[in-house]
Amino acid sequence: MQDLEIYIRDLEAGAVARWLESHVEQLELDDSNITSVIKGTAFFSDSFLKITLYPQAFGKRFTSLLIEGERLPWNSDLECARSAWRALESEVRCSPGEWKEGEAIGDDKWWRLDDRGEQLAVWN
Repeated sequence: MQDLEIYIRDLEAGAVARWLESHVEQLELDDSNITSVIKGTAFFSDSFLKITLYPQAFGKRFTSLLIEGERLPWNSDLECARSAWRALESEVRCSPGEWKEGEAIGDDKWWRLDDRGEQLAVWN
């Protein structure tokens, strides 16, 4: 199982579903109210995807989007973040590399994509 995880700042209701519907098939995701955890599903290249939104990740302004499956629409968190930034026009952040569950996060730098461009920055 592979996964992609990005963090979207000030996410608008319905925005993730509108963005993902052009990248996946059979999307089932109701993000019309993003005040609590939202779970959804989709398919990509005949592979089942689990989609989860976690509001208020890393503070109140960011929502974590986690996509899990055997095949994914993007090859990396950064590719996914780039696509999201273009579609959502909101700041998007992601890990710069391969992070594994259980590893310390520390104060490593994250990719930040916004109207200033792409840059590695300390999350704060």
